[in-house]
Amino acid sequence: MNTSKASILLVEDEEHLQDALKLNLELEGYEVTTANDGAAALKAVENEYFDLIIMDVMMPEMDGISATESIRIRKNETPILILSAKNTSNDRVLGLRKGADDYLTKPFNLEELLLRVEKLIEKNKKLIEKDSVGDVCLFGNNSVDFKAQEAVNFRGERIQLSKKESMLLHLLVENRNEVVTREKILQVVWGYNVYPTTRTIDNFILNFRKYFEADSRNPRYFHSARGVGYRFVNDESIE
Repeated sequence: MNTSKASILLVEDEEHLQDALKLNLELEGYEVTTANDGAAALKAVENEYFDLIIMDVMMPEMDGISATESIRIRKNETPILILSAKNTSNDRVLGLRKGADDYLTKPFNLEELLLRVEKLIEKNKKLIEKDSVGDVCLFGNNSVDFKAQEAVNFRGERIQLSKKESMLLHLLVENRNEVVTREKILQVVWGYNVYPTTRTIDNFILNFRKYFEADSRNPRYFHSARGVGYRFVNDESIE
């Protein structure tokens, strides 16, 4: 099996089970990062890319179902495999409805878990390869590579985007020519718990104008809809 050092976030508060799962996954060739609860998992996915998340349900701070829902609200599509002692059909339906890709009940067969892990990672890699064209956006003489979080503007300047700049720009571009509300931006880019001021979002838009507009005072691409939200305007084709 070729895992190409795929990375897994293992979210499990039971120490012995966490250690055993980590060991077996590493023996299969995976790189494993651990978190003890849902809140720690959210911090981990903010700062690092994972090929798969294995998520326990019953945990302190934030349970696995809430963490899964929060991850999906933030537009993170990393596959999530839930491990849970809750084994009713209602429990499984809830987990899948909140955004999990698979649901395995405890106690489980290790070989079955490893097979499910392998299949989810393979499926995700195929989807990423299929969608890779959408990682680059061209407008005017500006080019943005969302995966690299990097842009080259019409002046030929190379710009390193922050994670939030990249997320906000991606959100505006995928909703091009439509107003994206402040509420939507807060939900997708900043998540549930940290709400910036209107001025913070305004500053991001001002930065985009400085990066990508020939005349930042008379923007062609990045517009504010007063009291409502923001709009990326572009009638050219976007790759």
